[in-house]
Amino acid sequence: MIGLHNQEPPAVAAAYGFSAFKTIVDVGGATGNMLATVLSRHDGPRGILFDRPHVVTDAPALLTARGVSDRVTIVPGDFFQSVPAGADAYILSHIIHDWDEDQCLTILGHVRKAMPPDARLLVVEMVLPSGDAAHQGKMLDMAMLVLLGGQERTESEYASLLGKAGLRLTRVVPTNSAASILEAVVA
Repeated sequence: MIGLHNQEPPAVAAAYGFSAFKTIVDVGGATGNMLATVLSRHDGPRGILFDRPHVVTDAPALLTARGVSDRVTIVPGDFFQSVPAGADAYILSHIIHDWDEDQCLTILGHVRKAMPPDARLLVVEMVLPSGDAAHQGKMLDMAMLVLLGGQERTESEYASLLGKAGLRLTRVVPTNSAASILEAVVA
């Protein structure tokens, strides 16, 4: 699992045009690996790393080592309570698959409330194929269910979930990794 997560940030940063944004909030961004990778590749944006206080304690060292600490503000908090408002992009990387639908709707609702009308939500997750086609994400789907009560989802399941939270799926951007970027806007 760690190997997959180390491969994904460069693939995500290469697949999407993050330079168009001024401020990117990495919601549940842990120590900042995804955000640091995105900012290292795209000069324009600034970042906000948002996660629980005990999780972000190691973030300054990583952000400094990656040369982006001057462009990142660390904001401790809990995405079940609120998220920083007013950014033009929000990343949820491997967050949604950890939770059941009600918890996902709480998280997505807080992100939706924080988003200006023209902002983008970028959900980084595996997208399962519909039907019975073999896919590596199906094993992860079982693991997420057993370990956390969460799940991997198909594109239509993501579209439905986002819709229930007042968001609209606009496109799915493949990456050179197992994950895709699901782009959503305020509905």
